[in-house]
Amino acid sequence: VTITTRLLVSHLSGIRHYEKDIAKVKEEKEKANRALKPTKPHQDKEQREGKGIEKTDSAKPRKEHDSETKSRNSKPGRRDKEFEQEEYYLKEKFESVIESLKIFKNDPLFFKPGDQFLYSTYGFTLLSAVVERAAGQKFTDYMLKMFRDLDMLSTVLDDNEAMIYNRARCYVYNKKGRLVNAPYVDNSYKWAGGGFLSSVGDLLKFGNALLYSYQAGQFKSSAGKLLPGYLKPGTVSMMWTPVPKTEVSWDRDGKYAMAWAVVEKQQQCGCCRQQRHYASHTGGAVGASSVLLILPEELGPAAGGAPPRGVIVTIVCNMQSVSLNSTALKIAREFDREKRAQ
Repeated sequence: VTITTRLLVSHLSGIRHYEKDIAKVKEEKEKANRALKPTKPHQDKEQREGKGIEKTDSAKPRKEHDSETKSRNSKPGRRDKEFEQEEYYLKEKFESVIESLKIFKNDPLFFKPGDQFLYSTYGFTLLSAVVERAAGQKFTDYMLKMFRDLDMLSTVLDDNEAMIYNRARCYVYNKKGRLVNAPYVDNSYKWAGGGFLSSVGDLLKFGNALLYSYQAGQFKSSAGKLLPGYLKPGTVSMMWTPVPKTEVSWDRDGKYAMAWAVVEKQQQCGCCRQQRHYASHTGGAVGASSVLLILPEELGPAAGGAPPRGVIVTIVCNMQSVSLNSTALKIAREFDREKRAQ
């Protein structure tokens, strides 16, 4: 088979995630698909009468796709079976991303590349190896130079040995529901998929750089002195274009694009619910959760001022398994509403 970088960046490669059992992965996907199917009228009647609600898959909300329900009804850090996978807790030190490929390189693909969506941290490990070979230097050196270009001076590798100023302690709930320190792990096997430490300020700079790049082509400076974006406008637009056959676990309205989850602007009928265009990504690691959400301003032909124009929200939390996307979206909408009211 052929695995392209585009398939990797959209999680369509077929490379496994932390779960090694393909039967369990297929079972979970089938449950999720059944939960999304509309129920038949007679099923709805049964559910209203209280029959079969606990046993019928269609009566249960699709938990991994309903971040609103998650955040309202769940206590942080106590519900995510994802973190029961033992590979989250690797302690081996890898000297390069090429070396870390040995973890999964001999494992079978779960499906033919391009056929199905399966979120895969290891797909991004392979992607980092591609970057390393293409750049002709270590992936970590390449990334740190980019962070410096973007003035993200607080964004560094989560290296256990390094002395990192103001590094936060991370926490989890144990099986008894008590707050404890997160266990020691070494993230050198997945730098690209969850191995960097950052700050709220740096992530805002990152979001601003992307939003500026996205909008730079839409603005014409009167003096013609508008600086180019870090990326070409068409590149960011491509990154934020939904890819067929993908899905998003933290927003049922979204699709996966290229390393970003995207909700497109949409309204089915007049006076119906409106979807605003936004791009986001959540982060989950042992002892930490995060989100970066970018809500671009809807620009008209007479839009004045220079980019970036919109709202960017980032939350970094030193607690495991906290659902943050819905909170970030509410904050972004509130700021956006306030701005439009002015």
